[in-house]
Amino acid sequence: MSERDEIAVVGAGLAGCLLACYLARRGYRVALYERRPDPRTGKVERGRSINLALSERGIDALRRIDLDERVLADALPMRGRMIHPVSGEQQFQSYSVSGDRAINSISRGALNNALLDAAAALPGVRIAFDHRLVGLDPTTGELTFETPQGKVVETAPVVLGADGAGSAVRGQLLGYGVLTESLDFLDYGYKELAIPPVGGEFALDPGALHIWPRGTSMMIALPNPDRSFTCTLFWPTHGTASFASLGSPAAIEQHFAEHYPDLIPLAPNLVDDYQHNPVGVLGTVRCAPWQVDGRVALVGDAAHAIVPFYGQGANCAFEDVVELDRCLDECADEWAAALPLYQARRQENAEAIARMALANFVEMRDKVASPLFRAGKRIEHALERALPGRYVSRYEMVSFSTTPYAEVRRRVRRQHQLVGVAAAGAAALLAGAIGALIGRGRRG
Repeated sequence: MSERDEIAVVGAGLAGCLLACYLARRGYRVALYERRPDPRTGKVERGRSINLALSERGIDALRRIDLDERVLADALPMRGRMIHPVSGEQQFQSYSVSGDRAINSISRGALNNALLDAAAALPGVRIAFDHRLVGLDPTTGELTFETPQGKVVETAPVVLGADGAGSAVRGQLLGYGVLTESLDFLDYGYKELAIPPVGGEFALDPGALHIWPRGTSMMIALPNPDRSFTCTLFWPTHGTASFASLGSPAAIEQHFAEHYPDLIPLAPNLVDDYQHNPVGVLGTVRCAPWQVDGRVALVGDAAHAIVPFYGQGANCAFEDVVELDRCLDECADEWAAALPLYQARRQENAEAIARMALANFVEMRDKVASPLFRAGKRIEHALERALPGRYVSRYEMVSFSTTPYAEVRRRVRRQHQLVGVAAAGAAALLAGAIGALIGRGRRG
């Protein structure tokens, strides 16, 4: 690779911008291609601003290039879930046993803009907006883009696809027959609503992620720096009580009055938001391999999009970037060795968080309001206090550590087995003691 060669990164979203920063820090020249206009000056698409829950994995990636403080200045810490039942009082559930650890609510757009600014400020980074990838030859690195000025052809020694769940790079590789993919969509979609400030202040507690669990559906709300909340409905796409079943303003108002009564006075634009904001799709993307011939590779959602119910999509993508950077270190910047190593290390972890995210959807919509679930959480926190460092909850390991996701799943299984064995042993001792007492009573 000559000093004038540019690494091509396709996609100037979160993962692509962070990747450009890491590569520029290594001394590479980077061409960052984006199909959209510059989002820092363009109009934001309505209802597509889903807030992110930035946690330790993402913060660690930002910290390594001194961007953590800049990004977290626009974030709001959430130390637990606030459960909104249909009737009755709200219930707060702490995320950590200590109560002081938090995930951070941040606007996807604000984070993207901060990373774009950081990438654009680095020497050797060239950003090309309005470039939609329509052709890629993985054997030569030739890329063809459609732009407002016509077709543009570029060539790169290495092409990295960071262009999201609907990745054009992955589509091109699929067309060449060099990878396979599976798309597993849920029968659920999402739609955004908004809760504005009330008298210039937050209408709800800004220190919590708010959840309205309703069995087969739910709504969440995350705080914003302007003291508003971004709400997201996760509902079935078809059937009764689904997005397809509500059409008229009267039907919308009646449904929310019945199932989300405390939202009605807080969301004056509820009907307008519901009728005009789009319904997004939810699903899991898997593909193999993630890289081809040590020359083309996929990063983030382009390789492994997941459902958003653990708040780990961006955090996981940022970990990809950290791991790729680590592999380049270990392979002395030999891309042909680094890219297969990157896939080998990350693929198992991506699959682990994909499975945990799907399981957490069931927990959030069905279980968090249950007295049995709350009792289980109290027991789990008691075990963490009694066995510090030896028993750690799944949520704490996922959100507040950089323990590999696959290791989290293995450790949780081991912990549950040990607790089960201990519980069985305690039950046996108790049964033995009761039997002995009964025996003495009969003899007496």
